[in-house]
Amino acid sequence: MRVGALAAYEQALRDRGPLGLRTSSGQRVELDMARYLADADAADRTVLERCVGPVLDVGCGPGRIVGALTESGVSALGVDIADAAVEFTLQRGALALARDIFSRLPGEGRWRTVLVMDGNCGIGGDVPALLRRLVELTSDDGIMIIEAATTVPGTDDVLTASFSTDGEDGPTFPWAIASADVLQRYAEQAGLALVQRWSHSERDFLMLRSEAAYQVPVTTTTTPTMIA
Repeated sequence: MRVGALAAYEQALRDRGPLGLRTSSGQRVELDMARYLADADAADRTVLERCVGPVLDVGCGPGRIVGALTESGVSALGVDIADAAVEFTLQRGALALARDIFSRLPGEGRWRTVLVMDGNCGIGGDVPALLRRLVELTSDDGIMIIEAATTVPGTDDVLTASFSTDGEDGPTFPWAIASADVLQRYAEQAGLALVQRWSHSERDFLMLRSEAAYQVPVTTTTTPTMIA
């Protein structure tokens, strides 16, 4: 991400203020900063109950997921390129690093669960590249849980975006918007198997695993299901 592109995001975190994502078409999409800064909600808990530690949260933001996992006794680490996000996560009593997901990370290939929440499947504007990176991070018997960026089926867009606040737009960066069905297609192309797909509170999630290590029938549900 370009230098300075995160300034508005970090300021919005610290001020608990509004923030939008400006697309190249001029559209401004409001980001749910209040939810990011709050504690884990019911939809988040459908993810939390599926996690097996140690957990890596990619693009952890202000740490509501890492914090909830830590509080429940699950070993977890958040990674985010925004210093303010890492600061908030640490304030929750959780662990986090200010690091790019494509840089060298602790425990590569040993994470039992790798999370990508809140539409962060758009990181870098290249979903296939992100999936390949997640495979590198995940243990052979591990899982990946990814939240789709939209509930509109067939959405597969790469945007030139910028953070927008107080009428000012920051430096641009590439960002992908992918729906659950599109994520599933990219995952299959990357040699990943869909273990489960579910929805809660108008949010869509997928659980993926290495096709070579694990193959089970696809399960689709709209209610939380505990996985042993």
